[in-house]
Amino acid sequence: MPELPVVFEVGTFIVLGIVLLFDLLLVVKRPHEPSMKEAGLWVGFYIALALVFAGLMFVFTGPEYGGQFIAGWITEYSLSIDNLFVFIIIMARFSVPRKYQQEVLMVGIIIALILRGIFIALGAVFIENFSWIFYLFGIFLLYTAYRQATDAGDDEDAGDNRLIAKLQSVLPMSQSYDGNRIRTVVDGKKVFTPMIIVFVTLGLTDLLFAVDSIPAIFGLTQSAFIVFTANIFALMGLRQLYFLLGGLLTRLVYLKHALSVILAFIGVKLILHAMHVNELPFINGGEPIEWAPEIPTFVSLAVIVLTIVVAVIASLIRSRVGGDTDDGAGNTGNTGNTGGQDSAGGTGSRGDSAVDPALDEAADEAGRKNPRRRA
Repeated sequence: MPELPVVFEVGTFIVLGIVLLFDLLLVVKRPHEPSMKEAGLWVGFYIALALVFAGLMFVFTGPEYGGQFIAGWITEYSLSIDNLFVFIIIMARFSVPRKYQQEVLMVGIIIALILRGIFIALGAVFIENFSWIFYLFGIFLLYTAYRQATDAGDDEDAGDNRLIAKLQSVLPMSQSYDGNRIRTVVDGKKVFTPMIIVFVTLGLTDLLFAVDSIPAIFGLTQSAFIVFTANIFALMGLRQLYFLLGGLLTRLVYLKHALSVILAFIGVKLILHAMHVNELPFINGGEPIEWAPEIPTFVSLAVIVLTIVVAVIASLIRSRVGGDTDDGAGNTGNTGNTGGQDSAGGTGSRGDSAVDPALDEAADEAGRKNPRRRA
């Protein structure tokens, strides 16, 4: 990759840090449910910011690395939207008050950024020193693609649920939320609120998605700078996108299949690249396999964009033809207001209850409709 000006790299992280900090302070200072207009403006701003950055990449590094950024950003954005499906289920499962869902989503995004940063650093080190890691990444992505297509992963879900059940049995916990607090006082004793379980669940979800997404983008570029910036831009605006898309999310029934195709494609690309730079002594005598083709960036970008466009159009056609009137994520997202929750989100209202069979049923329904992992 051409050497980027230090000012550009440092300036990029400073600008992104300021934007994320402003977004965080806005949530903390003014917890609310954003309107469609507000959410749309923020999503548009973040997408425009990513496209401006892509243009700068084209200027400073040329079309090859500019294309790598766009391909990586679109892939990570698609995987992040998949992550939103699971966030919807978490919100419904634990009846998070609608007013505080912004804060919960922001915490989830921050956890995701931290975890992905760690995985990116580790991945860059392994790639730099061990070319055979591409074989492992490729096989892992093929397995992930299969799991995505078949909705496998129940064992992981069971493990997560056991951990959450263990926390609930060990930690003294209130039966309802107290605003956005993690701890509250009940009968003179300090106890945790269900919000701590929500955060733990978000952390586990982010960890699983980071394990999937980092090998995928390393299949498109080996530049740690591109990998990290693509992940940041993909995660920025997810909070607003959650409120903007509403019921449309669960109507994208073919998104998981599109992601499966994309992951399988990148997995094959990684294995071909591993063969092209092969150093394993038991494969071709430790020599590179010359006939293994390298898939160009523009081909990867075309496959990714075409797959997502086809999946979205097919999903919307199926939704319209089937006359699907279910609100899907829209209902799920509004479950925090069930039963006349007060605007302050204090304890005692049915909308704040962390144990609501109706909400469990809604979450189960959302889980059957889409997600590759159920919370």
